[in-house]
Amino acid sequence: MMTEYSLPEPGSDGLSEIERTIGARESRRSFADDPVGIEAVATLLWSVQGLTHERDGVPMRASPSAGATFPMVAFLSVAPGGCEELEAGLYRYVPDEHRLDPAIEESIHVELTAAALDQAVVRGAPVTIALAADYDRTTRQYPDHGERYVHMEAGHAAQNALLVCEARELNACPVGAFDDDELAAVLDLPADLDPLYLVPFGERPGGE
Repeated sequence: MMTEYSLPEPGSDGLSEIERTIGARESRRSFADDPVGIEAVATLLWSVQGLTHERDGVPMRASPSAGATFPMVAFLSVAPGGCEELEAGLYRYVPDEHRLDPAIEESIHVELTAAALDQAVVRGAPVTIALAADYDRTTRQYPDHGERYVHMEAGHAAQNALLVCEARELNACPVGAFDDDELAAVLDLPADLDPLYLVPFGERPGGE
């Protein structure tokens, strides 16, 4: 007969850096007034969708993707003064070139906040990553479970960003409450992309 087994405490043999980061991660909803540095922005976007290695000649990304179908597209909304090196507006991340392409050349911060049901965490964030997905990229290959795989990938990508924020002592919070149609309109998404996730982030206020 199987019996209960009391597990050793996490890291009883010594916590690694990633384990310490996981243990420290919280959803943090307040932000300092300071802009986020471009190096942090670049690393977060890389952690979400950046290239890491090749397998059989196919570039792989930081987040696992079923069948390497890569349905996810990352956008970056920068509020006025949110990043010293970037103008306010919306950018699309291009993983293959590790660059940002302008998508909307004016701030959408007010509209983004409204689409996110006026949540204070979005209103206060200097920078927000928005994840959208092209379901067809995955469901063509996996018609039975493709939609599930897309949602799994969104979770992988967001968790990567949250852990990088924690490791860099940035505040961040996962946000899934928004009006889908309104957010798609604010981001000016093409018909083949659906919004899935927001990750607002910023510098940590003093004292946290």
